[in-house]
Parts: sequence; structure tokens; C-alpha cells
Amino acid sequence: MFDKIKPIKLVGFILSNSDRLKFQGINMKMTEQNKMRKKMANTIRFLAADMVQKANSGHPGAPMGLADIAVVLSEHLRHNPKNAKWLNRDRLVFSGGHGSSLIYSLLHLWGYDVSLDDLKAFRQLDSKTPGHPEFGHTDGVEITTGPLGQGVANAVGFAMAAKYTGHQVNSETCELIDHKVYCLCGDGDLQEGISYEACSLAGHNKLDNLVLIYDSNCITIEGDTSIAWSEDVAGRFTAQGWDVKKINGHCYDEIDEVLSEVKSATKPTIIIANTIIGRGAMELEGTHHTHGAPLGEKIIAESKAKEGFPPEDFHIPEDVLVRFRSAIEVGEMYEKQWIQLHKQAPLIEQNEAMDRLLNPDFSAIEFPDFSETSEMATRDSNGQILNAIAKAIPSFVGGSADLAPSNKTELKEMGDFPKGRNMHFGIREHSMAAITNAMALYGTVIPFNATFFVFSDYLKPSARIAALTSIQNFFVWTHDSIGVGEDGPTHEPIEHLSQFRALPNFYVWRPADASENVEAWKTALSMNAPHGFVLSRQKLKTLKPEKAFGDVSRGAYLVKERQGAGVTLMASGSELMLCLNAACELEKEGIKANVVSVPCLDLFNEQDSEYKSKVIKSNTKVLAVEAGTATEYYRYADDVLGMESFGASAPANLLFEKFGFTIENIVKKATELV
Repeated sequence: MFDKIKPIKLVGFILSNSDRLKFQGINMKMTEQNKMRKKMANTIRFLAADMVQKANSGHPGAPMGLADIAVVLSEHLRHNPKNAKWLNRDRLVFSGGHGSSLIYSLLHLWGYDVSLDDLKAFRQLDSKTPGHPEFGHTDGVEITTGPLGQGVANAVGFAMAAKYTGHQVNSETCELIDHKVYCLCGDGDLQEGISYEACSLAGHNKLDNLVLIYDSNCITIEGDTSIAWSEDVAGRFTAQGWDVKKINGHCYDEIDEVLSEVKSATKPTIIIANTIIGRGAMELEGTHHTHGAPLGEKIIAESKAKEGFPPEDFHIPEDVLVRFRSAIEVGEMYEKQWIQLHKQAPLIEQNEAMDRLLNPDFSAIEFPDFSETSEMATRDSNGQILNAIAKAIPSFVGGSADLAPSNKTELKEMGDFPKGRNMHFGIREHSMAAITNAMALYGTVIPFNATFFVFSDYLKPSARIAALTSIQNFFVWTHDSIGVGEDGPTHEPIEHLSQFRALPNFYVWRPADASENVEAWKTALSMNAPHGFVLSRQKLKTLKPEKAFGDVSRGAYLVKERQGAGVTLMASGSELMLCLNAACELEKEGIKANVVSVPCLDLFNEQDSEYKSKVIKSNTKVLAVEAGTATEYYRYADDVLGMESFGASAPANLLFEKFGFTIENIVKKATELV
């Protein structure tokens, strides 16, 4: 839409005659324009080289190879450096996060809150310019990338969030959401399996707002890509339903032409840009030696001299800075036009729809009441909770990796993506998690994703990024333990609870019943962090504690307290009822036992010592019981009854008996302690 807006005068800048002509829509002589583009590209190249050299660490090759594309992309990108959160901005994702010296150079040149001193502090302690880009740490960074392939899936997530949002707020006569999502990626990104998953889904969903710019320099750390890679990338993407374009990544006219073409695309587009890694780095140009090490002062000095560039470090020519900084006023113009669009009378309904997406009212959620329910699998109660949230919150969307009937995650009568709430990710766990990470950061969407708990292994890297970045992404993991039963040890998650509890800033919930599940969701919705809901396949009895101390929101609480107790039993999920029954048996033998429910050990760990001492009495011995490795309970427990093998294939009740999760064995263990 805004490509059609007539340019306005850029107030506050002294523009060259060629720039004035350009902004008035008059073509300059291409030779003059490209000379300026080359000067701009060389500025990026030498900034990146200087940053890596000063830090004595980093990756100059990709930034130098991508500099020409970055310059022309700057002319097409719609963004506002003075408001990095403008909703209808084009998203630019750097999947190859190791090329961060390019990212930071651009952010500084465009006018984001990244100073020249920040560039000089590249990769240093507490700087704004860490080794790989981090969302929330550096102004203008859309999402944390680093592990190769993540950014490709993130870009798909941004594009999907934009499509869903557009269907909620756009009309035939007015599109409030009409931006593009650009992603810069390299050979390594496309070799990672996550990119196959994500790009397959993007092609299936015909995400015409997505543009993947592939920096095809044929170099990885070990040398030429041919030593391990020989596939037809163009054929692969064509087969996945993408439009494929090929260009010389150092030809400004070709870059400009293709970026103009993709604005009217009808499917996702990959631009295969043949580039030279370390472009301009003298004899190192085109070699793997430029990938992940400083070029050396001699090479940098010779390279600058060859291009007629001043020898000093971090030099930015004034005319180059003026052209890059025009992004500020152009961006403000685009945003003001967009804001003005909202004020038009016919957009009342569209604006209301937008407001509901941007400002979810969690108080409007009518959570189900399970107090009269005798027993229910927590995957079933979770399904009802998801639907209650979705009914009240139009921004709440999600889906499963082809397991919705088993995960109980279908949002009933709410349709399918892109117009509806249900997302079908196919059997693509890793990309599903990375996609929903990006959706959570888009601004209008609150996502969840789902699979069996054992398959969380496939998405662990994306869950880690969610934790590192404090992304409010909800992971629904069912079939939580050896209770999976007949499917056997390949499907029985033994070490997984411990693995995710070890992840900082990630909150693992394993509710003991439907009511705890409700309280878990209430707490999770109030926190800016990722949460994993680990849910049972089998039915669990509903608890009715009469005098419980504490509450679910603090991670653990005293379900049953006995005066003069000598032992405390701690448990989560299906094992809590076993502990309650075991406590009754212990009392018959003259041993009084308190019982503590631990729906979220991570939250309990964060509580102060006063609260913890009221939940776990200091004069009691502590036995923790959980159908997993459960070694993390030794922080509180004197002994742990957990799993020491991978399980077996049999009905769940026989497995619990085989591995000692019985009332009798808990009584035996507790008796030995006291």
C-alpha cells in the first residue's frame, strides 16, 4: 500500500542533487548511483572488518560479502529507526547471526540506538553489540539468532503472524498490515534441518509476504561447501512451492530489480544471490579464511587503500551517513501515514479488531471449574483451558506437530490458519517452536505449540532461545512419563523434566490434577517467559486439599500437613496421589508425613527461604517421588525415588509397579529415612 505514497520532503537533511531527484521519483544515471552504492557498501565492509579486528574475534567474511545487498535493501526496507516497535514495519531477520558486525553497522548507519562507540565495543563485556544478535538487548534486533537455521524459521513465524493479523484487521479497501518479512541466510542455514521444515510449511501456506535472501558464497568453516553439500537449492525450493530468483549479489542493478519484483509476489520468494565471501579483502577474498577470524591489520589497510578509503578505523564518510540516515525521516513518514490511516472513519471495526489483538484482556477468561470432576487426564483439562483462553483472547492461536487429537489442542469451531486459530505444523517440531517464538514477538499474537513430551528433544534449541530471550511462548507436552505405557521406552520421557528444569528462565509445569492445571495457566499468562506444560495421558484424581498452605503460583505448596510430622513427601503430576495415599499408610505405622505438591519446581526455587521453610519443615526428612530422573530434587530431598532406566513397553499400571512407583515402595523408602 505505502509503496504508492508520494514521497515528501525530508526535513532536516542536506541532500545531494542526486538524492533530491531520487526522492522525487526521477531516475539518476545508474553509473553515479552505483558509485555511491559502492561507497556505502565499502563503508559497511570496513566497519565490519574494523569491528572484528578490534575485538580480535568475529566473522568478517559474510558481512563483507553481503554489503552490496545490504545497501540496496536499505533503499527498499520500510522501517523507522526511531520506533523499532512500529507494527507495520518490514521485518529483517539475520539468520546467520554470526554476521553480527553487518547487523550492528547497519543499525548504527540507519540511526537506531547503536552508537559508534557501541561498534567499537563489539563482543565486549556488557556492550550493546554481543557476538550474536539478541532481541531486547540491542535496539532494532527483531529476534535472537545464532544457531544456524533458527532465523529462517523465525522469519516464517513473523510472516505467519502477519498473515493471521492481516486477516483479522484488513479489509478489501484498506490493509493495515501489508509489510514484508526479509531474511538473510547462508549456506549453513539451509543445510540445517530446521530450514527444510520451515520453508516447506511456508510454501504450503503460500506466504507471499516472505523473502529469503540466500547469501550463496559456497564457503563454510571447513572450506568449499562442495565437500559436504551438492544439492540443487533452486530445485528444492521450487518443489516446496517457492518462487526462485537468481542474481549476482554484487550487481546493484540486479539486486534492485529483484527486490522491486518481490513486492508483488504471490508466493514466498528465495533470492539466490551468488556472492564472494570477504569481498574486498585482497588475497583472502573468496576463501574460508575470512569466515571466522580477523583479517589482520595489513590486509585491512591494503583493502582500504585499494578502494581509496581513508586508513583510519571506523571511518564513515559524511555523504554516506546522510544517505543511510535518511531512513529516519523516510521511516517516520511511513509510520505517520500509517497512523493517519487509522483515523479514517470507515476503519472503526478494523481498529477495534486491532486493539483486541494488541491489548488482550486476560480478566475476561472464564476458566473451567473442575472442582466437581472426580478424575481427568491433565491433557484433557488442558484442552478445555486452551479453548477457554481462545474464546476470550482473539490473539491466542496455536497448534500441534500433527498430534492435536492426542495433545487435545484443537481450538473448537475456530477455523484454521490463516483466517482461523488452529495451526497445522505437520511433523516439524523444531521449526514449530522457532516459528511460534517469532509469532510471540510479532506483537499481535500469543502462541502455543504442542507435541508429545519425548519429542521435545527435537525442539530443544528453539526452547532455549525462548528462555534466553524471555519469549512468552507456551509449550504443551503431553504423554508425560512411563504412563505412556505400551509405546515403550522410545516414547517415555525419562530425563526431559530434568533437562528443561535446568534451563534458566524456563518454567516447567507438571500439574497433579485439572484444578492445578488451571492455576498453572493463570500464573503462566502473567509472566514474560516461556512455559512448558507437561501433561498426563492417563486420568488423575482431582485433589481437594482442605487446609493447603501456599498456592500453585509459588511453584510448590503443602497439600497435607500433620502435626509432628517426621517426613515430607514431595511429588508432581500423577505421583502426588500416590504420596497422599502413602502418607495415610505411614500414619497407620506411626509415622506422620506431610505431602507437598510441586507443580513447578522452577518457581519454587525462586521463593524466599521463609516460604520454603513453611512448605518443607526443617525437622522432617524429605523423600521426593517422580517418574523421571528427578535428580534436581536433591536440592531439597534426602532421597529421591525416580527413574534409573528408559522404561519399558507395557500397560501403565504395570510399569508404575515395575519401577517402584507404588504406595508400598514409597512407604518403605520413607520408613528407611526416619
